Amino acid sequence: MIKQVKIFIFLLLLSPAAFSQIQEPVKWKISMNKSGDLVFSALIEPGWHLYDMNMPSGGPIPTTFVFEKLRGAELSGKVTTTTGITTQYDEMFDMNISWYKSDPTFIQKLKISDPEKLIIEGYIDYMSCNDEACIPLKEEFTFLKKDLPAGVALSTQTTSPEEATPNTPNSLTDTLKTAVENVSIAAGSADLWQPVIEELHNYGEGKSSDKSWLAIFLLCFGGGLLALLTPCVWPIIPMTVSFFLKRSKTDRKKAIADALTYGLSIIVIYLTLGLLITILFGASALNDLSTNAVFNLIFFALLVVFAISFFGAFELTLPASWTNKMDSKAESTTGLLSIFFMAFTLVLVSFSCTGPIIGGLLVQAASMGSIAGPAVGMFGFGLALAIPFALFAIFPSLLQNLPKSGGWLNVVKVVLGFLELALALKFLSVADLAYGWHILDREVFLVLWIIIFALLGLYLLGIIRFAHDSEVKQVSVSRLFLSLISFAFALYMIPGLWGAPLKAISAFSPPLYTQDFNLYIGEVHPKFFDYDEGMEYARKNHKPVMVDFTGFGCVNCREMEAAVWSDPRVKKIIDNDYVLISLYVDDKTKLPEPIVKEEYGKTVKLRTIGDKWSYLQRHKFGANAQPYYVLLDNTGHPIAPWRAYDKNIEAYIQFLQDGIKNYK
Repeated sequence: MIKQVKIFIFLLLLSPAAFSQIQEPVKWKISMNKSGDLVFSALIEPGWHLYDMNMPSGGPIPTTFVFEKLRGAELSGKVTTTTGITTQYDEMFDMNISWYKSDPTFIQKLKISDPEKLIIEGYIDYMSCNDEACIPLKEEFTFLKKDLPAGVALSTQTTSPEEATPNTPNSLTDTLKTAVENVSIAAGSADLWQPVIEELHNYGEGKSSDKSWLAIFLLCFGGGLLALLTPCVWPIIPMTVSFFLKRSKTDRKKAIADALTYGLSIIVIYLTLGLLITILFGASALNDLSTNAVFNLIFFALLVVFAISFFGAFELTLPASWTNKMDSKAESTTGLLSIFFMAFTLVLVSFSCTGPIIGGLLVQAASMGSIAGPAVGMFGFGLALAIPFALFAIFPSLLQNLPKSGGWLNVVKVVLGFLELALALKFLSVADLAYGWHILDREVFLVLWIIIFALLGLYLLGIIRFAHDSEVKQVSVSRLFLSLISFAFALYMIPGLWGAPLKAISAFSPPLYTQDFNLYIGEVHPKFFDYDEGMEYARKNHKPVMVDFTGFGCVNCREMEAAVWSDPRVKKIIDNDYVLISLYVDDKTKLPEPIVKEEYGKTVKLRTIGDKWSYLQRHKFGANAQPYYVLLDNTGHPIAPWRAYDKNIEAYIQFLQDGIKNYK
């Protein structure tokens, strides 16, 4: 069996499809029950969602069931479902958007009058999205007499209705279907549509996202290093290391081993926390929480409470009975178990400082939509906390150079309070957009952040003091530089009040359209919206082509345009050196005649302009997610690797420059 699997994998790697980036996040099972009703069951991959059947105009593609040919039966009512939906405000579309919360099942009731002549043909038009891409897709279905289950209920109607087209005015008759089979994509342009999947592969792997496990690991590792500097953790480091060294005076190797075990126990505890959260809630549920309005309101309130605590108004601690119980366990046990309980005590005692940091990090890790995100993040956090204990146990002389506990630890805590207060506004902003309160539009948000970071600068200079702060008789160099950074950041945000993009905080601030006064102009506009016309223009003008597969409902496409294309260097290269062709794969404009094509062993019908461009992306480039950027010469062959959602501007500039170099 293992040998057969290896042979299969080998053959798969040799096939052109191995170089494809085709994704199909929704699998459909279409059947007929004994009542004669059609049952459409959707299985959605974790992290993806399927949009509701009823969507506002101008929003994403709704899930639509189209019956093109109906003979021997008639529809009874519309497609229905009892599956629950999730609804929230989407800032990109400026409307409430709904999607199915779990794997939905749809029912279309039928009245079957003549099973001998039964023909049901149609398709499901739908869009599936995750945090990185949106994919518009179609699922064809056909039911004939042979597909009827045994004992299916028939209608009492005796007449056989003629072929009906209840859901679309553009259905095909048999005569039109025969004629359409001979329709080509575009006369004289067959070479431009030839697949180049292997050629793209030969250029190397494209860049699809800047979200990765490494990014989450580094983010949480940095959070762990920050937690080390809090008053709850820093004083414990020398105390704990000294305890291990004193306990094994005659055996330094054992002291080092105990300290390493202590550090490993910390890592295991936080890693277990990340795994438990993922197992209990699931990656997709955590991702839903991170964008849920009620959750964001709760998290906003928690962060404000934590910030007030860090400012010194009160102290947040876990019940004393918990830490006392862990202490007693550590004393009553021996060996590795004793060290583990000591590590657990550290986790509980330091909660008042590490809790707010861990909470924010887990939200970011969960927003990856990856099942390993929280676990990877908590591993990084635990590793950062564990390193000092192992390091100082191996090199105990370093303990003498460790800064003593004092007022500077309270300064760190207050600074964290200011940062948490600023972060809390981000969560309030999400809820504000969802409920349409308009109390935290972009300019209000920026004003509050400017005030917060200006106050932080004044605090670092000693001009503002809290109850637990000692008087600042002289400003240290570190305080001076940190205050300069805080003031500079506050000044950086001021132009945003007049519409400056402020790309450094675009992930935190409300969208630009919520701002009343906006002077910003810097968008990139495509030269063509038709592939063949754009390629012909590029050939006559001897310019390379940049094909942009996008969509009206593609949020990440808009984010790339705002964050990357708006950069003056990127805009200059695209406008001057390329012919930009933007192809909207969800364009619902009907084609003059449907086009019938064979794809992956199935017959597909291209009915709209969006269908045509989606087929081009799948057929020629082996991909179906947006955004998707590919650079071509005048014969339709690639001149650089493909690229997708990635906000690294320097890398994007290099991508464009490589294309120009290879074209020449």
